[in-house]
Amino acid sequence: MAEWIGKGRRARRCYGFDEIALVPGKVTLNPQEAEIFWEFGGKRFDVPILAAAMDGVVGVKFAIEMSRLGGIAVLNLDGVQTRYENPDEVLEEIAQADSRDATNLIQKIYTAPIKEGLVAKRVEEIKSKGGYAAVSCIPQNASKFASIAEGAGADCFVVQSTVTTAKHISTRYQPLSLYKFCKERKIPVIIGNCVTSDVTLELLDTGCSAILVGVGPGAACTTRGVLGIGVPQVTATIDCAQARDVYHKKTGKYIPIITDGGMSRGGDVCKAFACGADSVMIGSAFARAKEAPGRGFHWGMATSHSNLPRGTRVEVGVSGNLEQILFGPAVVDDGSQNLMGALAASMGCLGAGTIKDMHFAEIIVAPSIQTEGKIFQAAQRVGMGK
Repeated sequence: MAEWIGKGRRARRCYGFDEIALVPGKVTLNPQEAEIFWEFGGKRFDVPILAAAMDGVVGVKFAIEMSRLGGIAVLNLDGVQTRYENPDEVLEEIAQADSRDATNLIQKIYTAPIKEGLVAKRVEEIKSKGGYAAVSCIPQNASKFASIAEGAGADCFVVQSTVTTAKHISTRYQPLSLYKFCKERKIPVIIGNCVTSDVTLELLDTGCSAILVGVGPGAACTTRGVLGIGVPQVTATIDCAQARDVYHKKTGKYIPIITDGGMSRGGDVCKAFACGADSVMIGSAFARAKEAPGRGFHWGMATSHSNLPRGTRVEVGVSGNLEQILFGPAVVDDGSQNLMGALAASMGCLGAGTIKDMHFAEIIVAPSIQTEGKIFQAAQRVGMGK
């Protein structure tokens, strides 16, 4: 229900991950018997977690390793991987930069033109090692880059911008027709990002294979501060999941939604699935992997914008390898490692045998969930007090 926030103006209360909790089920399940997977583009993936298309997270080697472990890592075709023949040198420069100079340096680095030959080369490098090649770019580059990527053997294409709608108005350039784009593709297309049920319904009708949900929740994103827009991820996921279910009932087509951003710990991932997500996309947690190209640093996709940056560089550190982050054994106490183990344990407590069963978990509003009884952790800055 909306509340009055002033004369003649009402606003709806929305919720983020820290404000809710999941209620244990009436029946519990052996976590080892939980079936954890998601289906996308006619394939089954045993890791329902995608690595975000961010230059500090996904490089060629990372994408190959993520594929080996059963998941998908999305490579950014608008970033350093396609602007520089040897991106490692540039990534090292970004990692070494003083925090006061980082944004300006990133802006300069991203002025180098994208080399179309590198688009194909990066896809081929992933495929040559047996990896699943998922790639991403902004709508302005989508038609050109998609053809190149498909020709090189890409398995999936992501069209991603801060806010995506099925209807984009411009008199200065020709907007991308998502309907035409999806129809022309021979590989699955993921579209994002959105946060409302109405927009989700329209995007589902384009012929895409999945939808990304989330505006501004990422650890390195400053969109909410710069533009003042966004919807907390719990409400955004529930609203978009409702649209997915309405569309499924109407058409018989089940198109998954992917909650993108705002999750740094296993508990956040579990809550996203309970809110209706079929999969999740994560950046900062994976930026901490030894295989991540950012060397313990992570920056927002719009940090490089020449006129209005909507991201920043943050230091997340290196905590372990990708396998540890996904499957453990965890050697940290904050829930940022063994995400799959956390998901399985949560499913066991909820009595949910599958991801879709999690969609029916009871959710409560619980603003004290992060602090209740945690005074020593908070005082000593350990565990949930970090």
